[in-house]
Amino acid sequence: MEGTVVRRVIPSDNSCLFNAVGYVMDHDKQKASELRQVIAATVCSDPVKYSEAFLGKPNEAYCSWILDSEKWGGAIELSILADYYGREIAAYDIQTNRCDLYGQDRNFSERVMLLYDGLHYDALAMSPSEGAPEEFDQTVFSVRNDRTIGIEGLAQNFVKSQHRQRKFTDTGNFTLRCGVCQIGVKGQKEAMEHAKTTGHVNFQEYK
Repeated sequence: MEGTVVRRVIPSDNSCLFNAVGYVMDHDKQKASELRQVIAATVCSDPVKYSEAFLGKPNEAYCSWILDSEKWGGAIELSILADYYGREIAAYDIQTNRCDLYGQDRNFSERVMLLYDGLHYDALAMSPSEGAPEEFDQTVFSVRNDRTIGIEGLAQNFVKSQHRQRKFTDTGNFTLRCGVCQIGVKGQKEAMEHAKTTGHVNFQEYK
C-alpha cells in the first residue's frame, strides 16, 4: 500500500477534539467554535434523547457548558459529530490500544481516524511519505473495501508503536502543575478537585 499513517498534532487549547474532527473531516483545524454550536443545537433540539441521565447534567445546562471553549469533548460529542458529518469516527486510544468506533451502526460509507493519548486528541491521516506536506493528507476513507482494511492495520500498528514509546498520559497517575498558581496535583481526580475549588483550568503536565 502506498503511503504511511501520520499523527497530525492539534493545539492543546481545550478544543482539541473539535479541531481534530475539523481537520479529518474538512482539513480545517479551526472548527471548534462551529462544531460546538452544532452539538449544542443537536442536543437542544431533542431533550428526550439527550436527557439529564444521558448527558450527566440538565439539557439546557449541557448546551451552555459545551459552548464554553474551556470545556473538553468526549464520547457524546464524537457520536453527535459522526451523525452530523455522516461518517464513522474511529478514535484510537494509545494507552489501551483500543479503537472506539462512533456511527458504526448507521451504515455510513466513509470513516475518519483520531488518536487519543488520555488527555488530548490529534488527527490521523494517510500521507504519501513521512514529512510530506499536510495538503497531501488523505483523511477520509471508504469503510468497505480492501484498502480500508489495510489502512486499519497500518493505523493499529502506528498506535502500538506510539504505545511502546509511551506517547500517552496515564490519567490516574500523571502529575500536573496548575498554570495559574503553580500548585502540583496528581491524577485527573486531584486536577478536577483543584479546578472546582479555585476555578483554575489551565494545567500543564510535568514529570
